[in-house]
Amino acid sequence: MGVLPAWLLVHQVLVEPAEGEGPFGPEYGDAVTVRCFVDEKRRLVRDAEGSEVVSETTVYMPLDTACPTGSRVTANGRTTTVITSSRRDGGGLPVPDHLEVALQ
Repeated sequence: MGVLPAWLLVHQVLVEPAEGEGPFGPEYGDAVTVRCFVDEKRRLVRDAEGSEVVSETTVYMPLDTACPTGSRVTANGRTTTVITSSRRDGGGLPVPDHLEVALQ
């Protein structure tokens, strides 16, 4: 199957990829508009340190999207931070490859 079908990508988010820490706090790359699917559902996820945290929104993006943990994302008018970013690569199986991003 390869990529997420275009008909599923009905939403748009603004992604500012995390680039590390600077002298005044987190630094972000240039903002990019990404077509995606936004699922506004509260769920329990594990952050980078393994702690359980509540995610308010999950965003499904094309697999080649740069959106690492700590990135800033604006979805449906709300700006928030990426808790975890998971590559879902089917490895050639007939499933859609995508990036699953859990937002605070």
